[in-house]
Amino acid sequence: QVQLEESGGGMVQAGGSLRLSCAASGGALNNYAMGWFRQAPGKEHEFVAAVPRSAYITYYADSVKGRFTISRDNAKNTVYLQMNSLKPEDTAVYYCAATSMFRSRRRTDFTSWGQGTQVTVSS
Repeated sequence: QVQLEESGGGMVQAGGSLRLSCAASGGALNNYAMGWFRQAPGKEHEFVAAVPRSAYITYYADSVKGRFTISRDNAKNTVYLQMNSLKPEDTAVYYCAATSMFRSRRRTDFTSWGQGTQVTVSS
């Protein structure tokens, strides 16, 4: 199982930007499709964005489309989530996840998870 570690979370005002990073170890990132999920207090995990192994396409939740960008650098074994135009409703713990499937957006398909990084957006 690949191990994942997120970084880059923090507190930002509405309209601001953050860039999350997810560093993988114990396996080559190009063997995994990658995703970002988030969990707000009192809510279930929510899909945010995903990228297949070959990064030929990306997937986004409607709530973040046009504001967030997922990317991967297999040479650095790192996945990124660039978050722009942040809103208070984006406040959540953000998790990076990996699946050995070629592509997926379903939380249950992802078998490796990071510990999460807190993102707080103030109004």
